Amino acid sequence: MIGSPAPDFTAQTESGPVSLSDFRGKKLVLYFYPKDDTPGCTIEARGFRDHHAAIAAKNAVVLGVSKDTLKKHGTWKAKECLPFSLVSDTDAEPARLCEKYGAWRMKKLYGREYMGIARITVVIDEAGIVRNVIDPVKANGHAEEILGLL
Repeated sequence: MIGSPAPDFTAQTESGPVSLSDFRGKKLVLYFYPKDDTPGCTIEARGFRDHHAAIAAKNAVVLGVSKDTLKKHGTWKAKECLPFSLVSDTDAEPARLCEKYGAWRMKKLYGREYMGIARITVVIDEAGIVRNVIDPVKANGHAEEILGLL
């Protein structure tokens, strides 16, 4: 995936639809996370919130992706004062970002296997080329790690 064109997408956020083409001329930090308002996901989101100005200063935009509903995204975004959009990646076309970017995969928890979203981040450059894939991601300190890559 690194060095290849990023998979195209159009998806819904709590503030309206977005497409990969909307971010041409800017770097895009596309981060996938399992679930709104859970401990690890909140730590990760707060890191991106707290470093938002520094990320924007590097001509980059953050976009979070999970399978939560737009309503849940809006509630969590307001609660945590998140300054970036959250994609509701539904199972219907044209979304399915998790599949296109390799974040939808088999997971294990307490010996039980299930399909879910892996915590990964993809950094896409101004021309739409994948420059970095962080997999797996450690929620704590992840925003600082991304700043170092931009």
